[in-house]
Amino acid sequence: MVYETGNRTIDDAVERVLSGESLDRRDGLALLAQPVEELAAAADYVRSQLGDGTVDACSIVNAKAGNCAEDCGFCAQSVHFDTGIETYGFLDPEEILAAAKRAERDGAQRFGIVVAEKGVSKENRPEEWREVLRAIRLVRDETDVEVDASLGILTREEAEILADEGINHYNHNIETSPRFFPEIVDTHSFEDRVETLELAKDVGMDLCAGVILGMGETPTDRVDAAVALQDIGVSSLPVNILNPVAGTDLGEKLGDSAAIGTEEIIETIAVYRLLHPEARVRLTGGREVNLDQDEQHLPFEAGADGILTGDYLTTGGQSPGDDIEVMERAGMEPNMAENEFDAEAVKARAGEEPTEGETDLETAAGTATSNAELDD
Repeated sequence: MVYETGNRTIDDAVERVLSGESLDRRDGLALLAQPVEELAAAADYVRSQLGDGTVDACSIVNAKAGNCAEDCGFCAQSVHFDTGIETYGFLDPEEILAAAKRAERDGAQRFGIVVAEKGVSKENRPEEWREVLRAIRLVRDETDVEVDASLGILTREEAEILADEGINHYNHNIETSPRFFPEIVDTHSFEDRVETLELAKDVGMDLCAGVILGMGETPTDRVDAAVALQDIGVSSLPVNILNPVAGTDLGEKLGDSAAIGTEEIIETIAVYRLLHPEARVRLTGGREVNLDQDEQHLPFEAGADGILTGDYLTTGGQSPGDDIEVMERAGMEPNMAENEFDAEAVKARAGEEPTEGETDLETAAGTATSNAELDD
């Protein structure tokens, strides 16, 4: 079947993608200039042809909060900014397991153990490293979800150990384009991040690496970031939308709004789908504060097929039940390849308080607080 809309740029791109050809930077820039409705429909068509019709859900736990020496301008956990978050050392692995079990109950297919710092060091903090491995083993052995990790920059030895322990995806976002990266981070380089991703891939882990939109980057930067991720080779591409936190560098520069609008979000998702036709393009942090409730289905009608459900590292998200309803509004259904959960039960629990004996550690933000506010 030939995809024909009369828009030669879009029709040609779809035909080439479905024939197995990779689009390049020039294609991405040309597509970004097309009408958003036509672009979104084309991306959705490609997803329908190459995907499985489901939305894959992941969830995370903030396993160690604050006191990070890096100066990423968006991050509430950096010691360079006064954001008022609660700080703590690496959680007891049993707490991490409890969070994973709740994420499993709420429909996650994968569960990420996240530490926001330059790197969890086997050499410099061996006791903490052993606790990281214990947490991985507990989640791996006592749940059905895939175990992912985001532990910062790795050595080859550390990467090999994580692969041997069964880490499915290693997450290490590139955040933005190589050109714009130095505007956001001074304490490490874009190349440092790429090196860790290449190490993780080389030892056998799949890669989860993506971006944050709305930090002041240009549309060209957004395309260049997607092209950089093509070169790296990712199977999961998380797309965050900045939720500026008061006290951070970007919070001070941008106030309480990301520097991107709804139409730009949709067209970027669509271009990312066309440049990464077989990856999970995953809508993640900041969607609730940058998209109205009746707009949240739109990225899934523009090629997205993944989501980070539940809370984020230092800010709250919406309920997993609400996320399932967003998927269904877009004509999709949750992925149950790893975790055959009860979707109707998840929706029924939306908005409920934790049951007796549960803590507030539902997924991630229950382990840390922030002065960032979400709309009711």
